[in-house]
Amino acid sequence: MNPLTWIGGIVLGAVVSFFAGYVVRARIGRRNLQSAERLAQSVLEQAGREAESVKRAAVLEGREEALRLKQQVERETQEARNNQLAAERAFQEKEAAFNRRVELIEKKDRDLKRAENDLREREGAVESRNTQLDRLLQEQTTRLEKIAGMNAEEARQQLLAAIESEARAEAARRVAEIRENAQRNAEREARKVIGLAIQRFAADHASESSVSVVHLPSDDMKGRIIGREGRNIRSFEVITGVDVIIDDTPEAVILSGFDPVRREVARLALERLVADGRIHPARIEEVVAKVKVEVENKIRELGEMACLEVGVHGIHTELQNLLGRLHYRTSYGQNILSHSIEVAHLAGMMAAEIGMDQKMAKRGGLLHDIGKAIDHDREGTHPALGMEVAQRYGEPQPVLEAIGYHHDDFAGGSLWPVLISAADAISGARPGARRESLEIYIKRLEALERIANTFPGVEKSYAIQAGREVRIMVEHNKVDDARSQALASEIARRIEKELEYPGQIRVTVIRETRAVDYAK
Repeated sequence: MNPLTWIGGIVLGAVVSFFAGYVVRARIGRRNLQSAERLAQSVLEQAGREAESVKRAAVLEGREEALRLKQQVERETQEARNNQLAAERAFQEKEAAFNRRVELIEKKDRDLKRAENDLREREGAVESRNTQLDRLLQEQTTRLEKIAGMNAEEARQQLLAAIESEARAEAARRVAEIRENAQRNAEREARKVIGLAIQRFAADHASESSVSVVHLPSDDMKGRIIGREGRNIRSFEVITGVDVIIDDTPEAVILSGFDPVRREVARLALERLVADGRIHPARIEEVVAKVKVEVENKIRELGEMACLEVGVHGIHTELQNLLGRLHYRTSYGQNILSHSIEVAHLAGMMAAEIGMDQKMAKRGGLLHDIGKAIDHDREGTHPALGMEVAQRYGEPQPVLEAIGYHHDDFAGGSLWPVLISAADAISGARPGARRESLEIYIKRLEALERIANTFPGVEKSYAIQAGREVRIMVEHNKVDDARSQALASEIARRIEKELEYPGQIRVTVIRETRAVDYAK
């Protein structure tokens, strides 16, 4: 086959294919165009329908919003109208109240003016009445002066003198009554406190002897005590510092010494020497040395036991040793350590009754006579010495005041010396506590009567009830009732100042008026 023919055939086939494809594509394009047009028409119709629906919804929503806004405006308008009406009503009420208040003020103003007018009228009437009364009073005074024969100043002076006399008598009576009531109440309360303390504390009433006596198995022992040419007794006296008195007293030797502790050491040592039978200077020195150690230990134990018995703790050991030494000292036959323990108990119970510190009261009562345990080589009274040594060992201020001032009037205002002094007086004044010689007792009775007789107006005085009371008879024309009370107080103060006595002394002033006549 010719190549040109083959190429032409190919070209012709290609042209035919192209034309056929063009025709086919044109048909397909027309169909697609028609389909697209139909789709576009459908879309347009659908969009129109949706637009119409949206338009109707928008119109409906707009109408609803307009209706809502209209209702809201109407509500706000109604609320504003209501608020305006309420404000108008409140204003009207305030205006009415203001008008009523104005009317009330105007009424009160009218009443006040009316009252002022009435007051001025009354003041005028009162001034007129006062003028009339002054005139009448002057006329009455002039008439009374003529009748009485004295002027108004003289009558006033006489009246004042009479009133002054009556007032003085009434004041004296009231003073005596108040003083009597206060004293009666104070005595009742004091007796109650003291009675409770005494009832709660029971102490031994037996007093101890201050004489040391050593009993011997036989009188032959006296010669052995004396020794050859008196060497034993001289050695004993030099070592112990105690005098040995050997007299005709059967089977007894008397020890005499100023220091009670030394006397106790000598008594115990002599008893042991007598029991042992070996009496010579070396043996005496050995026994005395042992006894001294034992007595010091006993003194320490006595001090500790006293603190334990009273319930006082924290006292320095040196003060406890001084307390133990009080066991060997006596005052008017009364053991001072027992007395101090008794005072501590009494002071503690009285402090509890009156609301003071019970432990501090016991401490002060236990140590109040601690100065009596100090040897005689220190000068000063036992309260001053006791206060000094207690201060040295750190005792508190109330205890120092109780120790230093329990025999004096303390001006510092502290109650501790008063409390301890009361307990001290109770302990020393109870029956059997102390021994007094007959001579001292008689001298005190005479001193009581002598003090009472020195006062003017006193007729007689009698000391009775073992010196616990002094009764005074006064002259009725020199001492009146008011002076009687003052006289009793003055005599009591004078007794307190000049005498020393246990307990208290009652002063009774008796005034009587006797009218005597005779029938003939």
